[in-house]
Amino acid sequence: MKYSLIFPKTKREAPAGAESLNHQLLVRGGFMDQLMSGSWTLLPLGLRVVSKINNIIREELNKTGALEMQMPLLHPRDIWDSSGRWSKKEVQEIMYQFKDIHGKEYGLSFTHEEIVMNILGKQNLSYKDLPVKLYQFSTKFRNEPRAKSGILRGREFLMKDLYSAHVSEEDMYKYYHEVKETYTKIFKRMGLESITTEASGGVFTDKNSHEFQVLSDVGEDTIYFCENNDFAVNKEIFDGAKFCHKCGGKIKSANAIEVGNIFPLGTKYSKDMKVFYIDEKGKEQPIWFASYGIGPTRVMGTLVEIYNDDKGIIWPEAVAPFMVHLVGLDLNDSSVKSEAERIYKLFQADDVEVLYDDRIDVSAGEKFADADLIGIPYRVVISKKTGDKLEIKKRNERGTRFLKFEELLKLVKI
Repeated sequence: MKYSLIFPKTKREAPAGAESLNHQLLVRGGFMDQLMSGSWTLLPLGLRVVSKINNIIREELNKTGALEMQMPLLHPRDIWDSSGRWSKKEVQEIMYQFKDIHGKEYGLSFTHEEIVMNILGKQNLSYKDLPVKLYQFSTKFRNEPRAKSGILRGREFLMKDLYSAHVSEEDMYKYYHEVKETYTKIFKRMGLESITTEASGGVFTDKNSHEFQVLSDVGEDTIYFCENNDFAVNKEIFDGAKFCHKCGGKIKSANAIEVGNIFPLGTKYSKDMKVFYIDEKGKEQPIWFASYGIGPTRVMGTLVEIYNDDKGIIWPEAVAPFMVHLVGLDLNDSSVKSEAERIYKLFQADDVEVLYDDRIDVSAGEKFADADLIGIPYRVVISKKTGDKLEIKKRNERGTRFLKFEELLKLVKI
């Protein structure tokens, strides 16, 4: 991609009222735009990052046998009445509920348990059909009283939600623990060290759930964790005596950002919505159910909060919008311009994702500042001074070096 074609370009100043670092840098870098409080547009660069995040999630979930689908965002009230959740105070506080011109009541999805259970109920399932593992990437709506922290807490956001249906509690927990381990792998691939943390079930279940927390001073959650990181709990369910017994070592507390969560829902939804499977003896049995969420847009914001310096973002390679930022200097010189175009096409031919700053009459300082702000892992400079080599600088390193194209290719191909 040529930077002259990218929309929008970088901004020198952070938008008014942008308190969080992810808000400042993602807007300044041209990754996202705020429509209103808690509502964001993913611009082309931002969408590339979120697509990388989604692909990592997709690859790991597919290994567990999960299947991707897509469900509606607009839900009729009767679906939520069948589980008893529509009228619950804690649901009404966060769910957008309204009537259409015909007086029929609807809600905007903040989760999809009822929809999945409704789908399962139409299939006349037997024990041979289970387990079922279904996931989607979908917009969610949450009536936050105060949307804040940039893209970390919004009223409209992207969510990956996975749902699994099983014949027994044992089978449910077997997959639940498999997903727990898979989530740790997912976040590690993105460059995040997550801490698996016990938490309450919130509006989803009366059982304890698990959150995946990333330590950060800007995190809204407080977690308590063992010094050796083998056990952690959210502040909301912290019990000092029980925790000390489980920990056996020094207890620490810290702020953290929740990037994922998993819920063992049991048979509540199956029983409430009267959705059963037929067992080996031909009898109806309740389905054991669980749900698992990751917020890809929140992950993007978390990555920016973790990976940055005073110049801008420092994207981990696995989620960077491009691998190489090719900066052309002295492009008024036809020979330099011709060589820059040649190198750009060579990168493309080798399937290296490259952003080529092809702007003419823009100073070297401005181009370097933009490269640092956008945060692509490798900055590659071509100019009159570079001769038959290329000047290479990693975004997270100070020094530069000069390499032949073939040497550089070995570094950037993943």
